[in-house]
Amino acid sequence: MSRPTGRVLTLLELLQSGGTRTMAELAERLGVDGRTVRRYVDHLIDLDVPVEAVRGRYGGYRLGPGHRLPPLMLGEDEAVAVLLGLIAGRRTGLTTATATAGETAAAKIRRVLPRHLADRVDAVLESLAFTEPAGEFAAPDAGVLLTLADAVRHRRPVAIRYTDRAGRRGDRTLHPQGVVAHAGRWYVTGRDPGIGEDRTFRLDRVADARLLPGSFEAVEGPDPAQRVLSGFATAAYRHEVTLRVRGTAEQIRTRLPASVASVTTLAGGEPPPPAREPAPAAEADGPPWLRVELRAERLDWLPPVLAALDLPFVVERPDELRELVVALADRFARRARQA
Repeated sequence: MSRPTGRVLTLLELLQSGGTRTMAELAERLGVDGRTVRRYVDHLIDLDVPVEAVRGRYGGYRLGPGHRLPPLMLGEDEAVAVLLGLIAGRRTGLTTATATAGETAAAKIRRVLPRHLADRVDAVLESLAFTEPAGEFAAPDAGVLLTLADAVRHRRPVAIRYTDRAGRRGDRTLHPQGVVAHAGRWYVTGRDPGIGEDRTFRLDRVADARLLPGSFEAVEGPDPAQRVLSGFATAAYRHEVTLRVRGTAEQIRTRLPASVASVTTLAGGEPPPPAREPAPAAEADGPPWLRVELRAERLDWLPPVLAALDLPFVVERPDELRELVVALADRFARRARQA
């Protein structure tokens, strides 16, 4: 290794140790003058090392963000946390389209661990089992994810090229409010300025994202996660279902989460629907009646859910659901009478 090259590497090591190094300090440590230090800094910049010049009385040079990490020193808890996080990310779909990135990152961490620690981590991974099979989720492009996150942070409009669930492709403009991970998928939610409505898009269906000039004001209202869940609950499906359920919102949410149904209090203390038989005294003093609304492509899954809730309920619409509930109750009654 030539002497100038060795000094350039020494300069990099000094900068990697953190903080700002003055010109005088670097010149002394390297045994050169200030002009040569500047030349060595230029060599590092040519190698895409982000060296920043700091002006002022105590100025000099420092290493900017974006440089590759030096070797990591991980404790046992840290190593297990990082590797399990990478595995969980792959299984839940919370990865980018570069599917091998998590695997190569895990392999790099595994290689730098001391042997005794690597053996203990391997034992954890070999003994680990999951109750659910690994999901097959379409992952978003890393560039799209980073662009949208930058647009959210700086409130910049963004143009996206999107393919909807019917396979139609088109260009959209969005004022993004947030990026949300839900049930193994990534979503971006925001306002479409062309129609003045909130929209939610799956990131794996976004082929391209581009920042646009200008900025937009933050929109008051629910946070991005709530916007996404509300969008699921009110999406256009074949059946619109309205129920009245007597219970608390927490009880209802155990079977019908916010991504499936909306739960509201009956306006103005509206009385419960009339019953054919008087309600028991204990029920008369129970919790209030709540309105539950949801939309679904199919109804056959709802009667078992209502049975699992084990709460008084009335089907307001559609009639088809009421018939399915009666049919399920008849089947239960017949089976309960069997010897």
